[in-house]
Amino acid sequence: MHFDTIWLNARLATLDPSREGLGIVEGGAVAARDGKIAYSGTQSGLPAGWDAARRIELDGRWVTPGLIDCHTHIIHGGNRAHEFELRLAGATYEEIARAGGGIVSTVKATRADDEDALVKSALHRLDHLLVEGVTTIEVKSGYGLDTDTEKRMLRAARRLGKERAVEIVTTFLGAHALPPEFTDKEKYIDLVCAMIPELASEGLADAVDAFCEGIAFSPEQTARVFDAARAAKLPVKLHADQLSNLHGAKLAADHGALSADHLEYTDEEGAAAMAKNGTVAVMLPVAAYTIREKQFPPIDHFRKHGTAMAVATDCNPGSSPATSLLMTMNMAATLFRMTVDEIIAGVTRNAAKALGRTDIGTLEAGKRCDLAIWEIERPAELVYRIGFNPLYQRVWNGK
Repeated sequence: MHFDTIWLNARLATLDPSREGLGIVEGGAVAARDGKIAYSGTQSGLPAGWDAARRIELDGRWVTPGLIDCHTHIIHGGNRAHEFELRLAGATYEEIARAGGGIVSTVKATRADDEDALVKSALHRLDHLLVEGVTTIEVKSGYGLDTDTEKRMLRAARRLGKERAVEIVTTFLGAHALPPEFTDKEKYIDLVCAMIPELASEGLADAVDAFCEGIAFSPEQTARVFDAARAAKLPVKLHADQLSNLHGAKLAADHGALSADHLEYTDEEGAAAMAKNGTVAVMLPVAAYTIREKQFPPIDHFRKHGTAMAVATDCNPGSSPATSLLMTMNMAATLFRMTVDEIIAGVTRNAAKALGRTDIGTLEAGKRCDLAIWEIERPAELVYRIGFNPLYQRVWNGK
């Protein structure tokens, strides 16, 4: 068997679901051909007569699947450092939003930027994620809240994948907030629903998201968006139960959503519904940390019912100005008390599931060859360390 590249003498955390825990393989090898994993397993198990154009000796370094950041708002204009100061002075996230700050302030800045400016600013944020081993990133719109700017955001997101060796998955989040020129949420949802088929036909959106919350949109309005997405044959996701329990997790599950994200106020019924319908619970600990949330997601309920859990940065200019997935992983442990195995699965195998993907997220033959190679003694170091990047090499699409 001929390979393009083979990485030898490695320790693998394969995340293969047929193996226990992280699917660890000692004395392992990974081989790539045509951008896909052609072999992953013990070095002694390589097929007889194999050869490779490139052989890379890893000297016992650890290899995981390339990391996946499955929830970001990385395309936006401006920043909200001033609101950070307001929160330090005692203002709450909701108070700032109701006073015209929050998402709406970023909408103003984003509308003012052209596509080139949006790409340029996002590349700085993206590069910080790539040097930590991220190979796939989801990018949401939602700071335009009009057809032209939402399209501009999604086009800018697509361009990131041409500027860097990374896969960009796009999500339309028109139902993020009520834009300043609207006073009627129902009429604005009419516009959002009208945008969806147009975005789908132009290939700009891979999924549709909404913010179901008191300061955003009701469950009934969210359901309208989901129905429009289904008609356009786009999968759905949901910002759910972040500030209160509007039963968004169950709503998402009942609509077959790929994921429900945040989930601080989700109840056990919601957790069970997600598990039943295969909806991934995406943990966003930096947002909880930044807004000083006192209630955290019901991890025990998710464990009890077998709800798959992912972890993501939620990179955005307001509640989560984070461009480090490794730091986010530590926060998931220290704040939410997730285990090392849960967190590493949460930024690989389960993050892929949250994007509806079966071709990435594990080190299995046939998957795209996305690797993160680490200078560590054990996988726990990826979660344990703060402000330290042990990445040795990042491989995307076999290169």
